[in-house]
Amino acid sequence: MDENVNENVNENENLNMNENANGNANQIQSQGENDGRRSAAWAALKTAVQACERCELCRTRTHVVFGQGAADTPLVFVGEGPGEDEDAQGMAFVGRAGQLLTRILSAGGISREEVFITNVVKCRPPGNRVPTLEETMMCGGFLEAQLLLLRPKILVCLGGTATKWILKTTEGISALRGRWFEWRGIEVFPMFHPSYLLRDESRRKGSPKDLTWQDVQALKNKLDQYKNKVGHDGPDT
Repeated sequence: MDENVNENVNENENLNMNENANGNANQIQSQGENDGRRSAAWAALKTAVQACERCELCRTRTHVVFGQGAADTPLVFVGEGPGEDEDAQGMAFVGRAGQLLTRILSAGGISREEVFITNVVKCRPPGNRVPTLEETMMCGGFLEAQLLLLRPKILVCLGGTATKWILKTTEGISALRGRWFEWRGIEVFPMFHPSYLLRDESRRKGSPKDLTWQDVQALKNKLDQYKNKVGHDGPDT
């Protein structure tokens, strides 16, 4: 009788092990298929952006600036549009403002390599002017597609143009920076654009640089909270 019980137990254990193995294999296969579709969609989106001629900015650009960084990051930064250096190199935030952003993030304990950085418009407005409403509307769909594929937990809007586009507000960046908002399930955090900080060198209490330092610390705390949650609960599926 004991032998029969042991045989039944062994059979049940083997059955459970096989079911678990099959379940894990199916989950891994499904995840792989999802990742494959996502990579294909990302590549197709990038091709579409680089070939875009929806507005007049295509006539004066040197390069389209799609954005760059980690594609599996919880943290994405969105600025206004490419400047002269970005247009020349085809990369986002590589000029003086971008270099300052890198230093700000580093001082706050955030590596630029762990985030993704892009802009609302992907081509440089002549003379680095503010993009028109028509230009942001023509390009805004590309940004929304990027965010849909990146699926960040935190979206930092750098400056008024990005903040107004995402939040659909007329309030200025001075009133909105340092506050948390929500957009399609993503936490949105407006900050001053680094180019604005370059025009005001003051470090006095309450100055743009002082406020930005407070903001990057708040951002780091929020990012750490998310990472700690992922560490305990596992990544979202």
